[in-house]
Amino acid sequence: MKNKNTPLSRREFLRVCGTIVAGIALASVSGALFKRMYDNRQSDTDYFWQIDPSKCTFCGRCETSCVLPVSAVKCIHASRVCGYCDLCGGYYRSNVKELNTAAENLMCPTGAISRKFIEDPYFEYTISERLCNGCGKCAKGCNSFGNGSLYLQIKQDLCKNCNECAITKVCPADAIKRVPIAKAHDLKNG
Repeated sequence: MKNKNTPLSRREFLRVCGTIVAGIALASVSGALFKRMYDNRQSDTDYFWQIDPSKCTFCGRCETSCVLPVSAVKCIHASRVCGYCDLCGGYYRSNVKELNTAAENLMCPTGAISRKFIEDPYFEYTISERLCNGCGKCAKGCNSFGNGSLYLQIKQDLCKNCNECAITKVCPADAIKRVPIAKAHDLKNG
């Protein structure tokens, strides 16, 4: 056994230094991995459900499959791409006999879409979130006979943000995904 006062041999010194350097390197790598894992871990509030408008088929299941009594899915109007025209495919049903605002001529079953005359032939369309039930009839009409300025989206202030969204399970187009807020990009922006 060596005396405490005996100096280390060169070999022992290098072994001790190597052990210390390896320990520091291992601690650095572990710390970096832990930090990266911690930074990438996001809470449930950092994620939300979102509909990809390019995939949505307006099947109507958003209205009937949401866990809320009135769906958190609402019609959104991307007015920057809207023509504000008199013959809106999302406002009027197809093949109406005359263009008037009688309920039987309108696409929306709840009367959530209203319009205001701007100038001939332009009308401004607004959607009442309170009345919208997320059925998608207006968005389907707009996408079939218009420019697609009406689309469906999950309103985050209404959504319960379930981890297992009932709507996404029945969506035939797989249009609903849980995405990080930082990667929210599937919105129409005209």
